[in-house]
Amino acid sequence: MIRICAVEDVPKGTVISADVDGIQLALVHGEDDQFYAVFDECSHAAVALSEGEVEGCTLECWLHGSRFDLRTGEPTGLPATEPVPVYPVEVRDGDIYVSLTPSNGVTR
Repeated sequence: MIRICAVEDVPKGTVISADVDGIQLALVHGEDDQFYAVFDECSHAAVALSEGEVEGCTLECWLHGSRFDLRTGEPTGLPATEPVPVYPVEVRDGDIYVSLTPSNGVTR
């Protein structure tokens, strides 16, 4: 697990981009008060998901409106049909840690 930032750096309902060992992550503080990390690139078009909108447990791509489930990486709205990698997140002592091994088996 690699430390990304402090919990207070990611307010509820927001997303930040983080470069972790050369992998771009979108780190999300979901509306369910959980933290999620997904690969920061839409599987439909090569644009940053971190610039999208958080809604519930989904992240919406700003370009074409594809939505991804933050828990599974699966697309929940077209035009995307392929999932994005999801990375395990742990909160310890007020800090957010991420593992770079995708929990959903999807590679970039």
